[in-house]
Amino acid sequence: MPNASSNARQVLVREIPIELCQFMKFGGLADSGGAAKQLISEGRVRLNGTVETQKRKKLAAGDRVTLGDQTLLVQLG
Repeated sequence: MPNASSNARQVLVREIPIELCQFMKFGGLADSGGAAKQLISEGRVRLNGTVETQKRKKLAAGDRVTLGDQTLLVQLG
C-alpha cells in the first residue's frame, strides 16, 4: 500500500506562514476560499496526518495537507 507522504506534490509559496484555506485554494485542492473553508469545517482535511478544523491555521514549510487521496507539501519558494 503506497504511503501518502511518498506521493505528495510540492507547492511553492512566496510567504510563510500561509493560512490553510488559502493554501488549499492556491494548491488546487479547492476551487475557492469558500470551498476550502467548507471542506475544512466538514473535517475532510488532514494536516500532517491529523484532521484539522481551523480554517485559518498557519502552515509552515514541510507541512502536509491531505484531502482524499491528494497530498500537498508546503515549500517556500
